[in-house]
Amino acid sequence: MAGTGRKVSKNRATWGEGTLEALLDAVVGIGADLDLTSTLDRIVTAACELAGARYGALGVVGPDGKRLVRFITHGVTAAEIAAIGPYPEGHGILGLLVDHPTPIRLTDLAGHPSSFGFPANHPPMSSFLGVPIRTRGHAFGNLYLTEKADGADFTADDERAVTALAAAAGVVIDNARLHADTERRRRWHEITAEITQFMLGEFDSRQALQLIAARAREVSGSVLGMVFLLEKGELVLQAVDGPAAFHRYLGHRMPADRPVLGDVLGGDEQLVVEDLSALAQETGRLADFPELGTLGRAIFAPLPGGEDSTGGILMVAADRDAVLGVTAGTDLVRMFASQATLALDRAQAQQNRLVLAVLEDRDRIARDLHDLVIQRLFATGLQLQGMHRMVRPEVQERITTAVEDIDATIRDLRGAIFELQSQPGRQSLRADLHALVGEYAGPLGFRPELIITGPIDTAVSASVRPQIVAAVRESLSNVVRHARAGAVAVEITVTGVDVTARICDDGIGIGPSDRRSGLRNLEERAAALGGAVRLEANQPRGTVLELRAPLNANPS
Repeated sequence: MAGTGRKVSKNRATWGEGTLEALLDAVVGIGADLDLTSTLDRIVTAACELAGARYGALGVVGPDGKRLVRFITHGVTAAEIAAIGPYPEGHGILGLLVDHPTPIRLTDLAGHPSSFGFPANHPPMSSFLGVPIRTRGHAFGNLYLTEKADGADFTADDERAVTALAAAAGVVIDNARLHADTERRRRWHEITAEITQFMLGEFDSRQALQLIAARAREVSGSVLGMVFLLEKGELVLQAVDGPAAFHRYLGHRMPADRPVLGDVLGGDEQLVVEDLSALAQETGRLADFPELGTLGRAIFAPLPGGEDSTGGILMVAADRDAVLGVTAGTDLVRMFASQATLALDRAQAQQNRLVLAVLEDRDRIARDLHDLVIQRLFATGLQLQGMHRMVRPEVQERITTAVEDIDATIRDLRGAIFELQSQPGRQSLRADLHALVGEYAGPLGFRPELIITGPIDTAVSASVRPQIVAAVRESLSNVVRHARAGAVAVEITVTGVDVTARICDDGIGIGPSDRRSGLRNLEERAAALGGAVRLEANQPRGTVLELRAPLNANPS
């Protein structure tokens, strides 16, 4: 009866030669190639031609089986589609076929109880034929045909013909998906070889992570690929491949215990999110990251912690309207995550080798300076001192100056040796003190002399270093404010058990009333380190301030 759904007759239908030939042509036509997108377009066109429909559409059902994630149309222009607005998601008559995947034939769409009506600018439609498409027993989508030619209704023969076409389309679609999955795996093997070849050369971790994000996005059929690394309890976005809008989040930090992220990091299995935009809206993240509203299905794979890494997450996400939506090849994403960990370990091993080579070279230079250069300078100084009493008084003064210059050069060389023995990339206390002394050249009108004796960068613990720098800064500030000095010397000496900062000036000295108020900060710093501050007059004028602290003190 017109206006109601009808099942295909169990009796064998007798088709005319024209109908059978048209069906065979349609079946052959839709299998012309294995590209899924063009295959879907051909199926809609073939169905319209077979049933004589003016308009046709193929709605692809999402992984949740409840809504349409893609809508391919025939008979409607791009301008008309833009005027109508967003594609339907599966409500009304369209949703009826999603919920109950059996053929439906209607004479008047508007008269059906499930009809929602048409949006503005939608062309008028009355007659309707809907047929489900199944692949391997699962719903893939539905064919929707409207407006049969000459205003007639769709017939039972039309229903049987389109149903037969839908059955053939299911096979073609399944083949197209298998082909796409095979191509994806073939491409994955090519990419694996590419990444392996890349890691055989010299590279840094950022280059490797960017390559992995790009190839993971490509091989999974996604629109976005991201790599997050775990740093101090937070996830830091280290690599992005995809739309330009997401690149502004490079370096962004977020708590590692957020929904989904914490679950992935807490286990060793990847997690699939069917609709990332819906999840972002539910958790309130859409306001912070509006770009997430364009994403649909996503895969989060954990990056196992390596020898020098604490782990992280590799994420790929499909466009919200994607047909495949990374439904295939999810195991490949996990493999890419393992490659990311391997790349990080490999990059760190390369860096360690470079550091070791630098340290070995520095050790050789330090040995040469100590065993050859310093010994020769020391011997020359002794020879000059031995000649001191053998020459005239005016020459003695010049010899004394030369010996003092040699002693200063030896101190500088020893300082250079200590700097060579420090690890590259590690913060240098020696460099910090040189920079600090340079800062006060302007306020003082001259550059203070800096003398460093001992292995300051290797022996002084990390907890003591900032306190030493702060003590020197406080002392130089006091000299600028009160001393009116013409010369200042900063001496830092490291012995086997303690470090001493000694600041001498030739200013007006410090009076009894200034002692407690001006030195309170320095005394508190020394007490926090378990050390002490000593203040005395300099000769012939000025002040000597000395702060002494254990090498491995723990500030309280």
